[in-house]
Amino acid sequence: MFTMKHNKFFDSKPSRITLSLSLFILFSFPSLLLFRLWPQPPSPFHRMPLLSLFTTRSTSYDVAAVSTPPAECRAGVSVYIHDLPPEFNFGLLEDCQHLNRFINMCPHVAHRGLGQPLPSLGRSWFATNQFTSEMLFHARLEGHPCRTHDPAHADLFYVPFYGGFHMSSRSREPDPVVRDALAVRMVEHVGLSPWWQRRHGRDHFITLGRTGWDFLRNPNASQEIGANTLLHMPAVKNMSVLVVERQPWTGTNQHGLPYPSYFHPTTSGEMLTWQEKMRRSKRPYLFSFIGKARKGGGANAVARNEMMRQCAESPRCELVNCGDKKSKCHNPEEVLRVMTRSEFCLQAPGDSFTRRSTFDALLAGCIPVFSSRHTCYTQYAWFLPQDWRSYSVFIEAGGSKQMKRIEDELMKITPEKREKMRSKVIGLIPRVTYAHPNGTRLGFRDAVDVALEALAKHIVDKSI
Repeated sequence: MFTMKHNKFFDSKPSRITLSLSLFILFSFPSLLLFRLWPQPPSPFHRMPLLSLFTTRSTSYDVAAVSTPPAECRAGVSVYIHDLPPEFNFGLLEDCQHLNRFINMCPHVAHRGLGQPLPSLGRSWFATNQFTSEMLFHARLEGHPCRTHDPAHADLFYVPFYGGFHMSSRSREPDPVVRDALAVRMVEHVGLSPWWQRRHGRDHFITLGRTGWDFLRNPNASQEIGANTLLHMPAVKNMSVLVVERQPWTGTNQHGLPYPSYFHPTTSGEMLTWQEKMRRSKRPYLFSFIGKARKGGGANAVARNEMMRQCAESPRCELVNCGDKKSKCHNPEEVLRVMTRSEFCLQAPGDSFTRRSTFDALLAGCIPVFSSRHTCYTQYAWFLPQDWRSYSVFIEAGGSKQMKRIEDELMKITPEKREKMRSKVIGLIPRVTYAHPNGTRLGFRDAVDVALEALAKHIVDKSI
């Protein structure tokens, strides 16, 4: 029988050392293995104390943990993120209940701007607010394979200023100097960087989760409530500005960025599964409209109200009137249910030209119908085809007496043509989707990837 006492291997002094080392490795290995398998600490970007207020820690939705090594940068461009003081981004979130005067934004800035999880739809679905694109872009870029930590190697420089949240939180401030103060300090801070001074900001960009109009207050109208003057500042005019709605006439440095919808996949498998589901979706309604009527006689209000009237009168249209207190317009599952049952989705202008609903429709494989070219065609050139007829329908708005009967116009489109258009819409879903910040090996180009590629080309063109 084997015993240590009769084995020379254990009797020698080196043997006892070897035995000790062996036992140490034997009992330590499981602990070391568990340490490697346990989620690693987040990057310094995530270690700010206030983040705990806005991130629900869970295995499924913790955006701080990256489970896969970074993929190669397919955009062919290196991006450096300016390290701004917290007052310009995360610091604004500390008062999240006052970021918007209409709703409490605290639930919506959770999970780095993804909002609250929708487990009934799957692990990649969130009740994402329409005004959080500046957070989503920041979160995605922070772990993006095209990011560089060395500014000397950067082609693009990202300024992570949450200007949309700042604007909305100060929209009722009567003193324009106070309303503009943080934006002014941000420009001054970035302007001190040698990397800004190298090209005077022409290789810098910023994302804003509001429309361009919210940053274009007339400097001579000092008492105007709402907007600030960020986009009028000379330094910002040198930058590329990504906004969910650009000013279509003079906003030459403004570029349309998709409104966020509810789907934030981490893998290509999740994306392909959803696309296939949309291809197979049964659509018993010819068209649908989700929204509420607008007061006043403006062109946008007239077009919207006429669309609602025609939808309500047609048995082929499903109408969800958001003016009804019992409506489920803010329920993502209800929105998707209606849109996935429709072949066409009416997209009338709202308070401004654009609508988040356009991107909900694309996600649902529903062909959008526009009544203004500025709702989409002059906005999102980087993300959608130049041939708008391939994925959408345009019905000119001109008042109730002039607008054509929508149902008749849609019925003119053959089933074969509809199928081709829907296939095009479904193919566009990846490039207008904000992938989950944990998604490093996506297998598809999301909205951030598309924006980086377009920015790289745009910056090169500006330098010629």
